[in-house]
Amino acid sequence: MPSLLPSPRFFNFWNPPAPPISRFSLSPSSSTTVSPHRILSSSAMAMPFSSSTSTPKTHLEQDDQNLSQVLKYHSQTKHGFSNYARGPHGLDWANQPNPFRRYISAPLFPLSHFPILNQTAASDDETHDASLYDSLFVSLPPPKPVCKATISQFFYDSLALSAWKSTGFSTWSLRVNPSSGNLHPTEAYLIAPPVTSLSDYGFVAHYAPKEHSLEIRTQIPPGFFSKFFPENSFLIGLSSIFWREAWKYGERAFRYCNHDVGHAIAAVAMAAAGLGWDVKVLDGLGYADLKKLMGLHTFPEFEIPSQPVKGSLPVIEFEHPDCVLAVFPSGTADFSMNYEELSSAILKFSELDWKGEPNLLSKQHICWDIIYRTAMAVEKPLTGESGSLVEPFHSSGVLGERLYKGFTWREVVRKRRSAVDMDGVTTMARDTFYQILLHCVPSGSIEGEKQRRELALPFRALPWDAEVHAALFVHRVVGLPQGLYFLVRNEDHFDELKKATNPDFKWVKPDGCPSSLPLYELRRGNYQTLSKRLSCHQDIASDGCFSLGMIAHYEPTLREMGVHMYPRLFWETGVIGQVLYLEAHALDISATGIGCFFDDPVHETLGLKGSNFQSLYHFTVGGPVLDKRIMSLPAYPGPNKPKSLEKGDEESGQAKKLKRTPLKTVITIVFTKNTLKTVRTESPLNNLCIYFLQWKNFCLLCQNFQEKRTKTVLFHRILARFLKCKI
Repeated sequence: MPSLLPSPRFFNFWNPPAPPISRFSLSPSSSTTVSPHRILSSSAMAMPFSSSTSTPKTHLEQDDQNLSQVLKYHSQTKHGFSNYARGPHGLDWANQPNPFRRYISAPLFPLSHFPILNQTAASDDETHDASLYDSLFVSLPPPKPVCKATISQFFYDSLALSAWKSTGFSTWSLRVNPSSGNLHPTEAYLIAPPVTSLSDYGFVAHYAPKEHSLEIRTQIPPGFFSKFFPENSFLIGLSSIFWREAWKYGERAFRYCNHDVGHAIAAVAMAAAGLGWDVKVLDGLGYADLKKLMGLHTFPEFEIPSQPVKGSLPVIEFEHPDCVLAVFPSGTADFSMNYEELSSAILKFSELDWKGEPNLLSKQHICWDIIYRTAMAVEKPLTGESGSLVEPFHSSGVLGERLYKGFTWREVVRKRRSAVDMDGVTTMARDTFYQILLHCVPSGSIEGEKQRRELALPFRALPWDAEVHAALFVHRVVGLPQGLYFLVRNEDHFDELKKATNPDFKWVKPDGCPSSLPLYELRRGNYQTLSKRLSCHQDIASDGCFSLGMIAHYEPTLREMGVHMYPRLFWETGVIGQVLYLEAHALDISATGIGCFFDDPVHETLGLKGSNFQSLYHFTVGGPVLDKRIMSLPAYPGPNKPKSLEKGDEESGQAKKLKRTPLKTVITIVFTKNTLKTVRTESPLNNLCIYFLQWKNFCLLCQNFQEKRTKTVLFHRILARFLKCKI
């Protein structure tokens, strides 16, 4: 998401002289090994978790220490008007992490591709789903059987590529699930029983989105699924590579990784719902269980340094296990999960034959130590309680079917994009605004009950009560006064919120607000300038129809439920964010998540003091400004890959002929005073392409644009870029 970029002020990376080698090492130790989040017990560093001579801590003391670490991290990674959280100085483009993880030598199983059709075309083809987007919030369709076709569609509509974008100078991919800075730290795993037309045995596979394929990592013991899960069910594991976000955002990256976990959870829940499947996070499992289940225990182990370190550190490219989701047919009879028995069965996974070695993502790295200390502090232990995974489905409120544009649910999820700019003129009707918020409350359409339990789609995937609210800046909603509003997503917090915020706030229901929507007007006024300033001076926060800050019930939740709730609060914000993305695109407008905001000034705006409530994620919804200089290309087969190879076929004669054809490119460049007016390329491999680039925007595309160059050098670079470009 482009709006996660901080303002042009970056902090220098402080790289002091390296300490003596005897003090610490970033390579695996030959004497004592630890998980990727562990400090060597033999280390002499004065670090919170490393002392081997100290008296063993009690469970309560360890909990207090973990809470202290999380509170420290959250405070240290806040942005403020006078300073930003620590991050790299500029961007090291040469070491931008590869967004695609592959397991080298693991067997690759291609999945099927499913074109997206509009409702009319889909209705004429029985093999395509013509269900409208808004219908999923009312009831789920009959469950489809688990087979290669449905597994393929499930991934295609949740975690696959959605498009490629190109400026002619660079090409990059987009995905169905959003990601901070389009860096995609989230990896996904399929843990499944035998699947018709896919595998005759149970397996664990890594999903490779670029290829839309499964990398089979191991076979799993027979009987595992039949003992614990109903028929036609499977598991999805999610993990995070912190380095992908830390490359750009430094210490604040841990927050953004967990936003993206929430985005992915919602994407999985929506794709599953379209196939008639339900989803639930198996939150009783512990960190160690998740590692074994996804095969992440095979990553090398390392010790956390005492300060940020720069160098070749491939060990920090490991994957942190976040969660495992059970996917099962909707309408399944009640079944309970005994997590202790499940954990015992997962122990055997460490003895399996795991195939494939993870690819290298970067040559050089920066290890931000506080990220890994915090990740270690929030590792969740096994909670052995048994509990039901089946919850009643609550439909969401619908004010009118005509509010939406008639898109099918598959059209909406695959056309989702992050807006780069808002036009500042698009308006929204009041009922449309209320409809969006009705799909953001956790309990759905209820009368006489409080919003609290997560029972509506896609929030029902989360096994805890809602802990995140929204402070809204209304800019351009017709029929609703401009001002500051508040959506209370857990009404048990209402009194606490009212007491904690500015005593001058009105807390009254706005005109026309549905009774089941706990939305309150706090104060009227024009908040465009303030919302922009709070979101790191980004115009996108003020130029939409509305923007918002997600306010979490923070420290009380960590103390009462455990410090492992810290990343889960960000997951919840990510789920809300994905709903806002989909709602916007179903209305034929757009949205963008905003990770760069000034934390404490947001709290001051609301009158919040202390840390009972904290702002974790911002968002904006409105009319997008489309950049016509950027070309959109199909997600599959992808750039530079002949279409005949899409389904794994051998190269056709035509494809071989194209590969042998020399690239003969004719370039015409016309200069005006300050503008590179027209760049025209002709090639046997493509149709005529015309680019219009303003000079200053072209400079921004150059990797070293900060260096002063003459027009002659830039002119030559243009020629070089085009001559090397595989168009």
